[in-house]
Amino acid sequence: MFRLVSYVLKGIWRHRARTMLTVSGAAVAMFVFCFVGSVQEGLERLTFDEDAQRTLIVFQENRFCPTSSRLPEDYARRIAEIPGVKDVMPVQVWTNNCRASLDIVVFNGAPPKQLQTARNLKLISGNWSDYESRRDAAIVGRNVAMRRNLKTGDQFSIGDLDVQVVGIFSSHVPAEENLIYTGLEFLQYTRGLDSAGLVTQHEVHLTDNADPDEVASSIDEALRAGPVATTTRRKGAFQTSTLSDLVDLIGFAHYLGYACVGLVLALVATTTVMAVQDRIKEHAVLQTVGVRPARVFRIVIAESLLLCLAGGILGTAFALSILAWGGLAIGAEGVTIAFRPSIHLAVAGLLVSAIVGVLAGIIPAIQAARTPIVMALRQP
Repeated sequence: MFRLVSYVLKGIWRHRARTMLTVSGAAVAMFVFCFVGSVQEGLERLTFDEDAQRTLIVFQENRFCPTSSRLPEDYARRIAEIPGVKDVMPVQVWTNNCRASLDIVVFNGAPPKQLQTARNLKLISGNWSDYESRRDAAIVGRNVAMRRNLKTGDQFSIGDLDVQVVGIFSSHVPAEENLIYTGLEFLQYTRGLDSAGLVTQHEVHLTDNADPDEVASSIDEALRAGPVATTTRRKGAFQTSTLSDLVDLIGFAHYLGYACVGLVLALVATTTVMAVQDRIKEHAVLQTVGVRPARVFRIVIAESLLLCLAGGILGTAFALSILAWGGLAIGAEGVTIAFRPSIHLAVAGLLVSAIVGVLAGIIPAIQAARTPIVMALRQP
């Protein structure tokens, strides 16, 4: 085994320029593959986790951008009386851009005490007492803090909003880390927003035995006679509807991932074929000294596998590093999709690299193993 690996490594090193070009091409393709995978994982986490299925969002009927939804804050009291509802949190949403953006900034205003129980937020720096005592206080998701270079104690201004950063938080829900939380009254009474007594949406948390769809219908029915009609959906369905254009784009990007896999397959296969053509006589000599065709087959497969794995490891590692330190996200209409690295993504990248490496080497390996010794030795 050691001799086999040593021989393969020497063969790869002998053509360094070709090896480097092949590895770098495979690395770029796997980098794109991992990025596409991270976007798909982010969308799945956002729309299909338990919180997204057991939480309801009450929004103004036939409204899309958060700035166009204006519900009475008093609806929270009426919603809380409906069977199956455990808690209702009024939320005022402000965003700097309702269109799709890679640098969207989303503020969520909510009652500070209620926020601590409704959302599983962990302060990395700062403390809750400062958040509760200051009217202009804000706690910032670590992804936003990373992108905007914010830290506790900074003053942050965007549009008509000017807040004091009193904490940086993390969350087990990656999309949460792209939000900035302030007190509800701060957003309601900020000059230019004119939202006193109004909120963007009500976030409804259900009891364990409640049926989300039945409760959603009951809420809309109970509020039908109110001043503003509502549409209530599960949080996951609401976010999917809000991000409908992006969902279609992400679905199309799925094919880009497949194209990257095909590119690696073609690239490594081409390189392996060239390597086999260059060493036809060498493989024939190996067979004359007792190396069986099956061993020649394994040598070619090993070379293809090593090239593909080297590119896959580099591309996957670079992609995961960018995802971990970049704090990247894309959003629209106040809903964001976080790009996050994961063990599943790393394993998928390496597994795809290994499979493609084996597949790319099969045909060249068969060619090398079946080439007649006499014909191969006559090659110039």
